Amino acid sequence: QVHLVESGGGLVQPGGSLRLSCTASGFTFSSHPMSWYRQAPGKEREQVAFITSTGAITNYADSVKGRFTISRDNAQNTLYLQMNNLKPEDTAVYYCKTFGLPDWGQGTQVTVSS
Repeated sequence: QVHLVESGGGLVQPGGSLRLSCTASGFTFSSHPMSWYRQAPGKEREQVAFITSTGAITNYADSVKGRFTISRDNAQNTLYLQMNNLKPEDTAVYYCKTFGLPDWGQGTQVTVSS
């Protein structure tokens, strides 16, 4: 059974930083590409970052490019999202997702506000 647990969200001022974590179990983490998605109130869920199974290739949405960094630790079955220079428009619930599997975690709330 796939289990994804996101953590690390919170309230931060504009310009601040947060590091999100996603702990995975129930599947072979190191064999799967992974993504971070987010969903803001009243908006559709959108993919913000993608990483291949080895971590060799990453991709980002234009809205976060240069500010967010996705990474992974396959030995720890953990996915990360380092978010710097946060903006109010980054406010959303953030989710991790396994490429090719339908399961979602519960998400972690990120609120950027002064």
